[in-house]
Amino acid sequence: MTAPLLEAQGVGYTYPGTTPTRALEGLNLAVNDGEFLALLGPVGCGKTTLLRMFAGFLRPTQGTVRCAGATIDGPGWQKGYVLQEESIFPWMTVRENLEFGLLAKGADPAARRAASDELIRLIGLSAFEGTYPKELSAGMSKMVEVARVLATDPSILLLDEPFGALDSQTRARLQDALSRLWEQRRKTVLFVTHDAEEALYLADRIVVLTQRPGRIKAQFAVQIPRPRSFETRFSPEFVALKRQVLEATAA
Repeated sequence: MTAPLLEAQGVGYTYPGTTPTRALEGLNLAVNDGEFLALLGPVGCGKTTLLRMFAGFLRPTQGTVRCAGATIDGPGWQKGYVLQEESIFPWMTVRENLEFGLLAKGADPAARRAASDELIRLIGLSAFEGTYPKELSAGMSKMVEVARVLATDPSILLLDEPFGALDSQTRARLQDALSRLWEQRRKTVLFVTHDAEEALYLADRIVVLTQRPGRIKAQFAVQIPRPRSFETRFSPEFVALKRQVLEATAA
C-alpha cells in the first residue's frame, strides 16, 4: 500500500497566551498523492492551523506532521501555499508575478517564459499578461495567485479559503478554473473552506472537523464523476451527499 504524501499523527496545537487556546487535539489525517481533499468545519476549529503545520510555518505542540514520510520542519518548494488574503505583488505584472518563483529558483528566461505562457493560457488571462493587479478583478487576481504557486511546480497545493471573499458567481467560475487546473496537473491539494457545496464540487474526499479543539468528526468520499459542471450541482447524488455533509457540519 502506498504511503500517504501528507500525514498528521496525534497532532495537537495550543496557541500560547494568558489563556492558552487549544486549536487541535489528537488529530490523525492522511492525504494521498494526487488527492484533492477538502477540510470543512466551524470557525476556530483548527483548519488553518493544520494547513500552516503542513506548510511548515507552525510546529505541532503534540504529535507529528510528515511530508513523503519525513517530519516537516519548515517550508519547502514542494509545497505551494495560497492565502485567503490577496498576496500577489502589486508592482509586478501578471507575467512577472507568475515568473517570480521561477526567478527565485534560478530558472533561465526561456524556461520562465514557457511556464508563464502555459499558465496564462490555462487561467484564461492571455489578454492581461502585462496588466498590474490593481487593474484586475478580484477573481482574476485570485487565479493569478493560484497560478503563481503552480509555476514552481510544487507537488502539493495548500489552499486556505482562496475564494472565500468573492461573490457567488465569481466563486463558481474560479471553482471551474481550479478544477480544470487540477485535472491537468493532478497535484495533491488540501483545500480549506466553509462551503459544503464548494467542497463537494472540487474534492475527492471531505473531512469535517469538530468545534475547537478540532478533531476529525466525519469523512465523505466524493465519488462524483469528473469533469464536473454546472449540472453536476443539481444531480441526485450531489444533492444527497450535500445533505449528508451539511448534517455532519450542523450536528
